[in-house]
Amino acid sequence: MTDHHQSTRGKPRVAIVTCAALPDLDPDDRLVLGPLAARGVAVEIAIWDDPAVDWSRYDLVLLRSPWDYALRRDEFVTWAGTVPALVNPADVVVWNTDKRYLAELSAAGVPTVPTTWIAPGESWPAPADGVFVLKPAVSAGSQDTGRYDLADPEHRELASAHVRRLGAAGRVTMVQPYLDAVDTDGETALLFLAGRDGLAFSHAIRKGPMLTGPDRGEAALYKEERIDARTATPAQRAVAEQVLAAVPGGVDRLLYARVDLIPGPDGAPVLVELELTEPSLFVGYAEGAPDRLADAVTSHLSRRP
Repeated sequence: MTDHHQSTRGKPRVAIVTCAALPDLDPDDRLVLGPLAARGVAVEIAIWDDPAVDWSRYDLVLLRSPWDYALRRDEFVTWAGTVPALVNPADVVVWNTDKRYLAELSAAGVPTVPTTWIAPGESWPAPADGVFVLKPAVSAGSQDTGRYDLADPEHRELASAHVRRLGAAGRVTMVQPYLDAVDTDGETALLFLAGRDGLAFSHAIRKGPMLTGPDRGEAALYKEERIDARTATPAQRAVAEQVLAAVPGGVDRLLYARVDLIPGPDGAPVLVELELTEPSLFVGYAEGAPDRLADAVTSHLSRRP
């Protein structure tokens, strides 16, 4: 085995991490391959749970689409802790793959969607009416996520069944009010990428509404999304900066971050999710974004001893 940066090719080696269901990467992630090659970076695509991969061979291991981890989170975070040069780092992965981080951010003063947490074995006294979103605290790609109108008796039963199904699997359920603004304004994702001066805003996109009704336990790696380019507002940028300022350990170690916001009842943006582990970065929706992602990789490579 050769040392870091001392390979016979003389190029830094980067592994881009995916899952077995996406062995050639998500198409959006493939957009960075050319820019990385142009910067003299040798890239290999690697599946996170492939026992044949020697992760110590790489100067940087870039998490991108390991989207099958949700039902195997313990295995995934254990794996992350064994990988040298992982970005984002393993302790961030541990913190960010359980959405109970939202409670920490809320306690730190970040405006977040109000959330009730239901542990396995706990009962849930469903409100008599209102529209709510139910999902597991550990999930990716909107898996096991449903929308329920609790004034509808069938929806009430399906919502209770959803909580029972997750609880029986040992999973924590999140209950959040459905924010009506997502039907009109959509969800705004703000993308940040590492640069010479730390994490910097790159671009934003709009996601259209995805949740049309109850979750009935269908298995899919992720739900299809309607994506459009979007210009982030000053209010959205300000909330995103507030979110990032509350990340444990600071953001200087991060290669990327995605902050997902929806207007709350008063129109002000509130945090839905902070994605630091395996977010789609939507670099295909902003001019120059694939190059900015490649620059983020070379920026992190330059920090390596």
